Amino acid sequence: MKIFLIGFMGSGKSTVAGHLSKEINLPYIEMDQQIEEREGMKISAMFEQFGEKYFREMETKFLETLKEDAIISTGGGVVVKTENISHLKKGFVVFLDVSWEEICSRLENDTDRPLWRGEDSEKKKRYEIRLPLYKSAADTIIHADTKTPQQIAREIAGRLKQEHRGHTNHKE
Repeated sequence: MKIFLIGFMGSGKSTVAGHLSKEINLPYIEMDQQIEEREGMKISAMFEQFGEKYFREMETKFLETLKEDAIISTGGGVVVKTENISHLKKGFVVFLDVSWEEICSRLENDTDRPLWRGEDSEKKKRYEIRLPLYKSAADTIIHADTKTPQQIAREIAGRLKQEHRGHTNHKE
């Protein structure tokens, strides 16, 4: 089974993936890290040299070639390309829903993310555009503002057990 963690940058996808991996004994893959390894350069360099469109194409290529069962921590913008959502739907999609205020608090001193640089109004607009995309792509939504990564991992594991038993509607 493929489990995709989606959400805005700073929502905790990578951290939760590590805890969920231990919880359900399934390896996890950092999508951005895999793309960096394949391309031989950092994502920030890809954005600078080739632009966001190029990076989104690399995300699609990654999803098209993903074969193994794993927990996949996706990039925050994976949902902006419709083709990517159809690839995500081949697995179980978990949206880590974090408020704008909490995202800002978590990323206050972050300088590594190319799309976090720039005007606050532009970042908030990006968040607002992506929010409905995350919700519509998700099989389940976890409200993650006040929960620890361990709590979130346990909640996802519980929802996966429910899913396995045939209950399918976990959207809130």
